[in-house]
Formats: sequence, structure tokens, C-alpha cells
Amino acid sequence: MNNKVLQYIDENRDKFIRISHEIHARPELGNEEYFASNLLSKTLKDAGFSIERDIAGHETGFIASYESEKAGPTIAYLAEYDALPGLGHACGHNIIGTSSVLSAIALKEVIDDLGGVIQVFGTPAEEGGVNGSAKASYVKAGLFNDSDVALMIHPGHESFRTVPTLAVDVFEVEFFGKTAHASENAHNGINALDAMISFFNGIGQLRQHIKKTDKVHGVILDGGKSANIIPDYTKARFYTRAISRKDLDVLTGKVDRVAQGASITAGAEYQLNHIQNGVNEFIRNTFLDDLFEKHAIMHNEPILHDDFGFGSTDTGNVSHIIPTIHPHIKMGSSSLVGHTVEFREAAKSAHGDHALLQGAKIMATMAIELIEKPEELQRIKHLHETLKENIYGD
Repeated sequence: MNNKVLQYIDENRDKFIRISHEIHARPELGNEEYFASNLLSKTLKDAGFSIERDIAGHETGFIASYESEKAGPTIAYLAEYDALPGLGHACGHNIIGTSSVLSAIALKEVIDDLGGVIQVFGTPAEEGGVNGSAKASYVKAGLFNDSDVALMIHPGHESFRTVPTLAVDVFEVEFFGKTAHASENAHNGINALDAMISFFNGIGQLRQHIKKTDKVHGVILDGGKSANIIPDYTKARFYTRAISRKDLDVLTGKVDRVAQGASITAGAEYQLNHIQNGVNEFIRNTFLDDLFEKHAIMHNEPILHDDFGFGSTDTGNVSHIIPTIHPHIKMGSSSLVGHTVEFREAAKSAHGDHALLQGAKIMATMAIELIEKPEELQRIKHLHETLKENIYGD
């Protein structure tokens, strides 16, 4: 079975490298990934998958499915394909989406003999933005409830198992005042910029009284229009991050109260509006990561065990529903850092192409073992339920 899927990947490597490069050359922001979504879903359709589009409020989302006639588990692949503003594919999502699609199609070569179902979830806007983090929308819609396990691999500066991630909220804080001439009748105005500055000062004071693992960071998007006019409107965008959703809800609540206090001080009104789905921390499944490492080594991909810091991903939301991996695979220099020009260039390099193929091979042979060894899958699922109970209770 392994030889058959690996042969497919090797024989079709040029086709899928070309797909990755085409997506890289046409970067699209979250929920605008029409080219990438159409290209990946058409590739799956041509390979015999059924396609659903416009998923859970995300026009560029899709779900591709293939069901064998024999009973077996449902293996879900996660495909990302959005780019970053101004930087293009500086997070390597052209590789992520293409690698997941390639692995799923390769697995189809043997699924009729093995038994089971293959799903590919095309998930827009992993990088966030308005209505961002589509995986969270999919989770809310119950789309992963019938899947047994979810697989994806992220390119990076080294190969790692799944690393810790932070829960994150993204929201905008708006203050509403009353305009007036800044010199002639300022006493009749309500200064929304004063409220915003008080809010930022309050956040600075709050940082002394939050956990070391909590993060609060933001920017002013609208601070007024003219120096001689009392601003009647200001807006900022903020991120809050914490090691768990439970901690994050507390932190975001504190930020909300700071905004409320700033509005009272200035006599303004305020609103705090979440602009995208909340992202949860990752529930890491040791047994599933063990399986990833086993297959990575089998494909001559050494794995490092040093964590490299905390980011956030809506794949964490999926991990709260089913066992999920989000490991990294080396695609260039050890000095590479995501969301940079250097990372973008690596994502279309020969090293990036190699990472794409390696990721597809690892996920395909992992899936075969999960299907062939139901006791292993059950052990992974049992651990997942235990980890969830520790978070949510019985």
C-alpha cells in the first residue's frame, strides 16, 4: 500500500509542484482565494472526489470527499491557501494546500482496498481578517464531527512535531464622540481620540497585571481627520492571546473593561466588535505526533524536539473536536522566519518543493497505518477524549 501511494506521488510530482507555484504566483487574501480554491478543488474533482463549495459562510471554502465501498475511518486533510497582505505566500500556504491535496489523491489509490473515507477541507483565511479563520466556522457548523482524525503539515525552518499555540481573539475597539472646532468651541466636543489614548494607556497599565503568557497588541486604524477638529470617531484593532480559551476569555474581558473605562473618562460611547472567529489553543495529541515522527523518519526527515515559540492557528479549533496534527517540515535555511520575504521566496524554491512532496508522503503513509491498525487509531482517539475532559470536564 505504501509503495503504491509513494509511486503516485513520485510520478505526479511535477504536476503538483506546478500547482503550488501557480498559487504562489497569484497570492490571494483570506476569503478572496478564488484562483487557489478553484484550482485545488478542480484537481480533486478530476481525481474522482465529489466537491461541495461555499462552506459555512466562506465562499472560497470547499469540502472534497471520496468514500470507498468498504467500511473504515474518515481521514480529513486540511488545506490552506490564503496569502498575507503585502507579502504574498510568506507563510507557505501554497505548499500546505497542495501537499494535503496531493496526499489525499495518493491515498485514494489504495482506499478502495483499505476501506474508509477521505475528506479534504479547503479552509480559507487562516491568516485572519474580516470573517477570518474559516476552520472555526467549520467547527461551529459541526463539519468535523464525523471525521476521525485531521492531518496537515506546515513548512518551516526546521521539522518539528506539533508545537504549542495560543488562543487568540481579534477585535476592533471604536469610540464615538462629538465633533467641534478645536479652538473656538472645544468645550462643546467629546474627543474620541482622548478616549482612544486613554484606552492605550490603560492597556499599558493592564500589561503589568496579566499572566506572562498573555499577550495584548494593537494599532490605531483611525485617529481623526484634522488637528483643528475634535475627533468624533476613532478605531483600533487589537489581538489578545493566551495559553487557553478559558484564560483568553478572561483577558479579553479585561480589555473590554479598559475600553469601557476610557469611554467614561472621555464622555464617549464605545463598541468592541470581534471581526473574526475566535481561535482556540491546540490540543496536542502525543500518540498522533509519535505517528507523525515515525513516518517522517521513515521518509528520511529528521525531527527536532525544540519548541520555537508561540503563534496561533485556527487548526487549534479543529483539535478541540478530533485528534489533529500541525507539525512543521523543513523547507530551507534554519534562519528562516515566517511572514518575511525570505520565507516567501523559500515557498517557491526547490527546498519548498521538496517539503511539499515530503509532507504528502508522510501524511499518506500515516493515513494508511491509521486505517490498517484500528487499535492505533482508537488509542489516539481515547487520548484525545481524555485531553478534552481535562479542559472541559466530563
